[in-house]
Amino acid sequence: MIHFLLDSFHWMQLLQPQWYIAHGGLWLLLFVIFAETGLFVGFFLPGDSLLFVAGIFAHEMDDQTHAPGLANTFLDLIGLGSLRVEVIDLAVLIGLIAVMGVLGNMVGYWTGRKVGPAMYHWRDRLLFKKKYLHQAHDFYEKHGGLAVIGARFLPFIRTFAPIVAGIVQMDSKKFHFYNVAGSFAWVASMILSGFYLQKWILAQFGFDLKQHLEIIVLGIVFVTTAPVLWKMLSNPKKKITS
Repeated sequence: MIHFLLDSFHWMQLLQPQWYIAHGGLWLLLFVIFAETGLFVGFFLPGDSLLFVAGIFAHEMDDQTHAPGLANTFLDLIGLGSLRVEVIDLAVLIGLIAVMGVLGNMVGYWTGRKVGPAMYHWRDRLLFKKKYLHQAHDFYEKHGGLAVIGARFLPFIRTFAPIVAGIVQMDSKKFHFYNVAGSFAWVASMILSGFYLQKWILAQFGFDLKQHLEIIVLGIVFVTTAPVLWKMLSNPKKKITS
């Protein structure tokens, strides 16, 4: 069985949120969110698109067979599998994923706090200058809350934002408050969008998003990365003085 999975696996599948849902269900979903928000190596993992797809499968995995959705895995574990109610499924799924997002950012922040002090003694290099640390520190002092919450909705940036917050020694109480608020806002907005958009489009137009996940994922990737790309392309590169 393992040999078969390895033979049929391709690394590009790691960029497809539906692959995680199909092969790992709830537990793999939770790990991916933790890794993408807290581990340096998790920057390439799907975040927004994975949550949106998870919202589509929150209550039922299949509209024809009415197979229990993602949240039911946890409800079965605690002996409440019979409570197959939309509101409960959504609340459980949002709560579990948001907690993993909080824990992930905490790990990133702790990592930054550990390596940060040593970085102030590094020599300037091509891609590293100590003045960048001071600039980041000033930015987090003024806009730290916005940075922690806003980074949740931006691919790649959400992986590194908590690490940078730790490096520049952002106030821990302030970080943890915005960490929790940002995680629940991000997870709830994406899960509910996927769940209710699927229901509305299916009812109004008979169009099942579950049958067109590739198009949906591409659309989400474009929407979430467009602001970052626009910012990078619209601002001319400033001359950096040493």
